[in-house]
Amino acid sequence: MKKRYLQNSYWATLAIVAMLGSSCKKNQEMGVANYGDFADTTGTLKSLVSFPIGLATEYPLSTASNKYMATVKREASAITFGNELKNSSVLKDDGTYNFTTADAFYNLATTNGLQVYGHTLVWHSQQNTTYYAKVTGGGASGSAPNLLTNGDFETGSFDGWAAYNGASSFSATTTTGEVHGGAKALKVVVAADNPGKQYMVQYASPLFTTTPNSVYKVTFWVKAYAAGTGAIRLSTQNSTGGNASYEGDQDVTTAYTQYTWTFTAKDPQTRILLDMGQKANTYLVDDISVVDNALASPPTGAALVTAVDNAMKTHIQTVVGHYAGKIKQWDVLNEPFTDAGALRDNSNTAAGSGIFVWQNYLGRAYAASAFNYAHAADPAAELFMNEYNLETSTAKLTAFVGLANELKAAGVPITGLGTQLHISIGTPKAGIDNMFKALAATGLKVRISELDVRANPGDMGNFTLSSFTAADQAVTYKYVVWSYLQNVPAAQRAGITVWGVDDATSWIITSQKKSDLPLLFNADFSKKPAYAGFKQGLQGQTP
Repeated sequence: MKKRYLQNSYWATLAIVAMLGSSCKKNQEMGVANYGDFADTTGTLKSLVSFPIGLATEYPLSTASNKYMATVKREASAITFGNELKNSSVLKDDGTYNFTTADAFYNLATTNGLQVYGHTLVWHSQQNTTYYAKVTGGGASGSAPNLLTNGDFETGSFDGWAAYNGASSFSATTTTGEVHGGAKALKVVVAADNPGKQYMVQYASPLFTTTPNSVYKVTFWVKAYAAGTGAIRLSTQNSTGGNASYEGDQDVTTAYTQYTWTFTAKDPQTRILLDMGQKANTYLVDDISVVDNALASPPTGAALVTAVDNAMKTHIQTVVGHYAGKIKQWDVLNEPFTDAGALRDNSNTAAGSGIFVWQNYLGRAYAASAFNYAHAADPAAELFMNEYNLETSTAKLTAFVGLANELKAAGVPITGLGTQLHISIGTPKAGIDNMFKALAATGLKVRISELDVRANPGDMGNFTLSSFTAADQAVTYKYVVWSYLQNVPAAQRAGITVWGVDDATSWIITSQKKSDLPLLFNADFSKKPAYAGFKQGLQGQTP
């Protein structure tokens, strides 16, 4: 999973730097690289154990490279989609779902004999925050319906909209950076200034039904090629083109900005006009909404809790239901705690693009609800809770195990626990052992869900693996797998997934922008010493 948080021990980096100038023989004498023989990379990983061996994969990579998919098929019995089943990948801004890419990926996987692990249902990151802002009332329309047809300019050639006055250019744009939401936006090129004559360039919406003397709220997003003052306004008309109301002139910037205007309806039918004739510029307008202001007030208290809970239930049951009987294991809850062991909320989780913290609205009860909703959608599916830094944060491990035991004691249908293990060659081994013992003590199944091992935790530029650093990485992989087999009883082993295939496409490189080589395969898909270490761990060889 692409993370915003990665905690690793960096003490080993200083030792590595100090030894870079030494000979390999001297390093071995110091006991750094002399961990064993990691030359044997014969065979395949999935053939060594009865539990699933997985690799995290992404659909574009799986279809672009024959070597990529061939490696996955040869080595793994299961895959986890990197992004394709996350909330923002399947949920659209209007609350509908699009499984086109996920379905294509699922079909590719099953055609190649691979199981698919479902990742992930309830997380605070990579959420469709445009839609959830509507659910909570923080967006353009709150929970009220949009009265305006094609306000997102997605349908046809702006069906129902019409250009008035002027000879300016009105067109659809699909250019990246010019669209706020969806695939299209309105692009208006105003050729000349018309001071005080905003009406010289107008774009008029279809008529919509209004109740005279009722208040309506209009929200819209706009930006321009050049910033300008007093450059755009809204106005209204009735069905005969009269009885207008006018908004004050608004400034524009070069970044999409949301504007809100309320007006009191005068007629049974009203249209909105974009008045842009005052100043020459190129304007981009998108996602216009008109709602009854009485219905647009955001929910509060119990109504807000109900709205968010219903949204969570809908998401879980839509996604799980779509793959019922097909995807047989799911990450239901992902990363519920901070490193300090606190349940996430808006005060301890950094805001940002795609961030929606379910627990902030629903509290601790959200956990049981999420598992119950998933179980109702597919009673046969195995359901997991997943977390990172359990090997380094005692507080988080304690909180995570505590919640698992609480759910289990309450009869909630939780099957197992996932530990991500985004670690480095310096991660203390005692923490790894302690974590596996604590997870296994719950009696639930345990899976290593997202394993990778950074060989360059200090992020030194232009990093390459030396022979002893490669051995450090190999022995770390070996130790993790060996500890898993030592500390998790066979009946509780739900599998091991390495988070990525080749070094070049690791999320640590592509998303974190670090200099590292954290996976089992080189960029050309040849097997690394890390592969041999992982293999030896599966074979139960003592580190």
